[in-house]
Amino acid sequence: MLGLLVLAPAALAGAAEVDLHCDIDSDYDLTLNQRSLILTRASGTPRALVMRQGRLFVDDEWVQLGAADRERISRFERDMRATMPLAQAIGAEAVDIAFAALGEVATGFSSDPRSTRATLDQARRELDARLSRSVSANRFDDEALGRGIGEAVRDVLPTLLGDIVGGALAAAFGGDTQRLRRLENLDARIEDAIQPRARALKVRAQDLCRRMRALDRIDDDLEYRHQGRKLDLLEARVVERPATPHREDTPRAGTDSPEPRPR
Repeated sequence: MLGLLVLAPAALAGAAEVDLHCDIDSDYDLTLNQRSLILTRASGTPRALVMRQGRLFVDDEWVQLGAADRERISRFERDMRATMPLAQAIGAEAVDIAFAALGEVATGFSSDPRSTRATLDQARRELDARLSRSVSANRFDDEALGRGIGEAVRDVLPTLLGDIVGGALAAAFGGDTQRLRRLENLDARIEDAIQPRARALKVRAQDLCRRMRALDRIDDDLEYRHQGRKLDLLEARVVERPATPHREDTPRAGTDSPEPRPR
């Protein structure tokens, strides 16, 4: 349901050797309207749920809930409504950061930077249109989101790679040492361009993770059982992954020790 988090830096904290990341999984697509929160999925039981002011509709009937569960359902709906605009904003910002990085690549490598940037701008407009149909403050469709991103990358990547290779070869064979020097520092320029925005996005992703974990706890606390099983609407968890070293800590090729770049 919230697969868009793969687009955002969702690390919660970092130690020297380990980063903590937030993983959020759900089988359901989400829709919100003025009256209800609606969860649907293509397979499995139940297939559809509706939450409306403390009431719960499961597949084909309104179910009986105790007072505690009515309060939990009401809180789940209210908190999800408050969370979805943040999820939408994080997804949009993450896509924007990704295209900013691609723009830096186009400027540094391409034999025709203006044409390559125009191609990227068109791909971005098309992706924004796809995202508006699949992700909003009221709706999240993970399949449509995945298709939209995949199609955008598929359409723009061959052109981008062709321009990169062409630009690099032209610089090499033409003796364009100035462009070659720019290419050597391209990774540093990209990092400098996106790091401030990525850090700000990380803070927002932390907030989103906290909210989703709180929703997961409400889900886990429900006393209602469907065919003897918990609903299990979503799962939010923090997992450990190996930390990625910063650029300053990574030795360059051909050296024995790191060479920090002056700031």
